[in-house]
Amino acid sequence: MGHHLHGHGHAAGGGTLDWLPPALLLLAASGAYLLLVRRARHHNPVLGWSRWRTGFFLGGILLLGVALLPPVAPFAHEDFRGHMVQHLLIGMYAPLALVLAAPVTLLLRTLPPSRGRRLTAVLHSPPARVIAHPAVGLVLSTGGLAVLYFTPLYNAITADPAAHWLLHAHFLLSGCLFAYAIAGPDPAPARPGVRARLVYLGVAIAAHAVISQLMYGGFWADIHAPVDQVRGGAEIMYYGGDLAELLLAAALVATWRPEPRRAAGRGTAGRGAGPGVVPARNVSGGS
Repeated sequence: MGHHLHGHGHAAGGGTLDWLPPALLLLAASGAYLLLVRRARHHNPVLGWSRWRTGFFLGGILLLGVALLPPVAPFAHEDFRGHMVQHLLIGMYAPLALVLAAPVTLLLRTLPPSRGRRLTAVLHSPPARVIAHPAVGLVLSTGGLAVLYFTPLYNAITADPAAHWLLHAHFLLSGCLFAYAIAGPDPAPARPGVRARLVYLGVAIAAHAVISQLMYGGFWADIHAPVDQVRGGAEIMYYGGDLAELLLAAALVATWRPEPRRAAGRGTAGRGAGPGVVPARNVSGGS
């Protein structure tokens, strides 16, 4: 762990050209989501679309804006504690809000039937099943932190503006993937049961705690920043990560639906259930 500032000086993020592109991109994402909401309500006024989900999406966009725009963005370029605030907002808090907005369900409600079937086929494909497994999101979002902070990778990335933006994209995408696998309301054909997801979430909590404590103690951390900044960033990661994961656990409980008891249903049918008995189905992605 070094005692000098990391090399962000050339990418301080204070000029208009630095924050204008992400601001425009976030505005475009908000506009696209609201347009889909309008279409969904127009196509099916009775079903409509949840205002809570719309609020979650706009809240996630707001969190990304806080992370990527002044004053947080310049602070993150100058201070490791600011970088950690950025990491939590982009990689944990914003992804949870965006996932709870159920963007895939919204898209399925607005696509023509033929395109909707194609998207559903993609979601049920073997590669999608592998990618959507919680273990993959856990490795990418949490396991990547050890690689980032315990190797020279962090110092190399923060010295290159393009690589720094790629790091932001990795934080966001891996965070969304893990939040979706654990508690996403969107369809997830290969999602394991609640107990298994709680185990993966527990592993993530433990890994965050271990990584942050090692950083605080200066063990193996390869971060070119003053010791007080590294310790402050480790504390932000420890407490802020715990809060984010508690929110994810709450989302898991809130979005959990009991699985249909298929075995009991088959047994009833085998004993001659009446013609009016219809087996229950688990419908994902309702509003």
